[in-house]
Amino acid sequence: MSDVTRILDAINAGEPQAAGELLPLVYKELRRLAAQKLAHELPGQTLTATSLVHEAYLRLVGKDDKPQWDGRGHFFVAAAEAMRRIMIDQARRKQSQRRGGGIKREELEYAQIAAPEPSLDVLALHEALERFEKIDPLKAGLVKLRFFAGLTVPQAAEALGVSATTADRYWSYARAWLHAELKKGELKNVAPDGAG
Repeated sequence: MSDVTRILDAINAGEPQAAGELLPLVYKELRRLAAQKLAHELPGQTLTATSLVHEAYLRLVGKDDKPQWDGRGHFFVAAAEAMRRIMIDQARRKQSQRRGGGIKREELEYAQIAAPEPSLDVLALHEALERFEKIDPLKAGLVKLRFFAGLTVPQAAEALGVSATTADRYWSYARAWLHAELKKGELKNVAPDGAG
């Protein structure tokens, strides 16, 4: 039994000091995963990998109602979900009218020469993923593990309890489905004359 699994069992048993022992063991891996996810965000992101890990950790173990984890894989699935929700909340706050709506900050010294960087619309992905989850929760869970937790296909397969071959097949299908959904969303946002 790994140290992480032992500590998760202690947290499940209600031992108060166990939560403090868990963070040092999982911090490096959680921070690496958070940094990978934030690398897809636009420049000027105010959320850092460190703050994302801390917020996710507080959501996981700082609750009054203590969660029950069935081991390391289940904990990282929960961590991925917490990070995803934090990133979505952050994106929603940025888009709200009281925080400037669609106004984008631009550095003046680079305004004339900067090329827009490709970015992933986290809210569009979230909405598509919610639709996908209603259709196929297992494949949607795989997407969360791959995209938000940064797990490899074999790691995600283990966490979901399926073979790596099956997970690879699910991953191909899920990517194609989400790509088609996101494309449909892009087409809805284009004006009939193609100007918008």
